[in-house]
Amino acid sequence: MTRQSISGNSPYETSVGYARAVRVGNHVVVAGTTATGDDGALVGIGDPYAQTVQALRNIERALVAAGATMADVVRTRMFVTDISQSDAIGRAHGEMFHTIRPVATMVEVSRLIDPAMLVEVEVDAICADAV
Repeated sequence: MTRQSISGNSPYETSVGYARAVRVGNHVVVAGTTATGDDGALVGIGDPYAQTVQALRNIERALVAAGATMADVVRTRMFVTDISQSDAIGRAHGEMFHTIRPVATMVEVSRLIDPAMLVEVEVDAICADAV
């Protein structure tokens, strides 16, 4: 099977040595996705809802580049720095996935790589056809 790596907009991808997404066959994994904008700067500082929306937009962009869509997502993982903000984070997730309904996990972590980052999201997608 062919392996396809997709880059994103995070300044950490090169220095840490990872891809935004990897597709092998019909499986696409997207990880380490935060609220970075097109310029690599953090979007929605102090706002967990806005950060979740931006992270999901970044995931959608990576999925499309891998030949997938949000409808192919079967699992999400949300790492949050303040679980008391779960309603705002869950609302953003629900707006994107309310008809898709992947399995989902939300866990609180002590910190992300940048202290201003409040949410990091991962997804697994399974496409109908292998590339």
